[in-house]
Amino acid sequence: MKKKYQNGFFLFGLTVLILMVTQLDFGQVWEGLQRAGYWALAVIVLWAFLYMFNTGAWWAIIKSGTAATPSPQLPTPTPQPAINFWWLYKITVTGFALNYATPGGLMGGEPYRIMMLKTKIGTERASASVILYAMTHIFSHFWFWLLSCLLYLLTQRMTVLMWILLPAITAFCLLAIWFFLRGYKRGITVWMMQLLSHFPLVKRWAQPFFERNAEKLGTIDRHIAALHNQNRRTFITAVGLELACRVASALEIFFILLVIMPSANYLQCILILAFTSLFANMLFFIPLQLGGREGGFLMSAGGLGMTASAGIFVALIVRVRELIWTAIGLALIKLDKKSGTE
Repeated sequence: MKKKYQNGFFLFGLTVLILMVTQLDFGQVWEGLQRAGYWALAVIVLWAFLYMFNTGAWWAIIKSGTAATPSPQLPTPTPQPAINFWWLYKITVTGFALNYATPGGLMGGEPYRIMMLKTKIGTERASASVILYAMTHIFSHFWFWLLSCLLYLLTQRMTVLMWILLPAITAFCLLAIWFFLRGYKRGITVWMMQLLSHFPLVKRWAQPFFERNAEKLGTIDRHIAALHNQNRRTFITAVGLELACRVASALEIFFILLVIMPSANYLQCILILAFTSLFANMLFFIPLQLGGREGGFLMSAGGLGMTASAGIFVALIVRVRELIWTAIGLALIKLDKKSGTE
């Protein structure tokens, strides 16, 4: 990637990060970190391992794409160098950092990943792998929320409100899973651009873009379909790694709750994470989901019989961790090396 683009991504992310840091109550943050003690460090270190799950899922997709049997509808692939896992890990961390800092998510990290990867495997393959990974990342969320509904039903006392909410969430997740399976089989970029071409606010931009790039978008869709249809094992592996990352990330809440609740239940931590992430993702247009995530923690913790102060404490430490890893991801942009191959 050209240095001017790297600098652009870095300066944009840094500006948003500084704005978000200024919104913190530093006295409250310091008090929370002192209270959490070494568990706060454990939470930060935990994510160094969780990002390995994300990288592994994307790496599996890329490897499957470069090794896939050529399709008669696609250009004959040229030999591609093997991608170094740790280089990809760095790009993964930076991509998530940019997504955290970007309103709407998936609008900063994904272009960065494509621009970094295209020099290794070409623009179409890089775009297909990034889009397919983003789809897999989101797809795993719907499975996580769906399975969490079942977990709640089996482990918690049902109320009238939950008898209303759980079926609604279940129906929503099943509909989304069906939509993504359709997108995996046929590709999704052409359909999405055609859909955007009918929205008044983006129609003026989307329609000319689609007309200029219809052939490239079609090629990307064929790559997505080929990656999914030719190697189901890779698809299952990628979804499994992302789903495992969702479940393992509940350790973050578990570690924090141990500070104030030594009898913390890990299953409850999974439920807190599930319903918090569901609520926060409904407010995807807010950078770093400011306010949405905190509200989600308060609602989910309260719904499981925990105190409001416990929800606020968890939300505070998680927010600090997100800011630290966002800063790490942005710093990695400046540490880029040209070689990302083995």
